[in-house]
Amino acid sequence: MEITQTAATWFFPFALPICLWVAYTDLKLMKILNLAVLALIAVFVVIGPVALPFDAYLWRYAHFLVILALGIGLNAAGLVGAGDAKFAAAAAPFVALGDIRLLLVILAFTLVAGFAAHRLGKHTRLRNLAPHWESWHREGKYPMGLSLGGALAIYLGLGFCYGA
Repeated sequence: MEITQTAATWFFPFALPICLWVAYTDLKLMKILNLAVLALIAVFVVIGPVALPFDAYLWRYAHFLVILALGIGLNAAGLVGAGDAKFAAAAAPFVALGDIRLLLVILAFTLVAGFAAHRLGKHTRLRNLAPHWESWHREGKYPMGLSLGGALAIYLGLGFCYGA
């Protein structure tokens, strides 16, 4: 892993509750709230200069801009939701450039596991635990915040345990 254990140690405890909040609100409302996206950006802005060397901190904003531009394009093409694109952009500065492949593997895992768990919950009695969640009622839609938030949390957690 390229992310340092120090950076992950600083980012993880602040980003984890936001990732959980994003997963929950996307399951419940099928929306990733702007407030959650802004909170994640605020964590990077405030904690980043402590967690990273200053030049690396500044370069991580390029990650934000690239993923935001890509997300806007994908959203315009109807391939991802606007909240998904904004959250991915807000999460991008937390990821070390050398860890992109690892993050994509984690994201693939969280997509498969999250989709399977969501469909299992939707079509079993587990649905009765939260019967009014919007994600149960949207045919053909999956709450990507579950996977996006999960992927960032897992990545930072792995960095906390095994970072450089």
